[in-house]
Amino acid sequence: MFKAFERVLLTLWIGSMWAIGYLAVPILFRAQDDRVLAGMLAGQMFTLLNFLGLLCGVLLLLGSLLQQGRAALSSWRSWLLFGMLLIICVAEFVLQPQMAELKQLGLEGEHLQQFRWLHGLSSILFLVNSLAGLLLVIRGLQK
Repeated sequence: MFKAFERVLLTLWIGSMWAIGYLAVPILFRAQDDRVLAGMLAGQMFTLLNFLGLLCGVLLLLGSLLQQGRAALSSWRSWLLFGMLLIICVAEFVLQPQMAELKQLGLEGEHLQQFRWLHGLSSILFLVNSLAGLLLVIRGLQK
């Protein structure tokens, strides 16, 4: 029973990550002439995705601990999930607030340069997480 629940959580989280990050957001920016509006909508989607990831990731980690006990602590899957959760926390609670502050200050000059750097870092972290999620999907969570 837990394996089915695990598959559903993983499918929901990683499928949403790929659908939003590599389908919905690029289409949004191509279809919307107003880049500020597109950015605001994309930001809202990524925020919801981050909270979904936190929920699914924590449930997956807790499930592994309940199923495997202390052995889960030495599992590469658990460490990968923990790393993915850490990346989500950095993106949502460190990078996103900094980018929001820069937007309020006006995206010109140095502020624009800082925003682009933070956005690039956020994009790299998203890529790392989506590839890590793909690895989990391919290899599965339990042995």
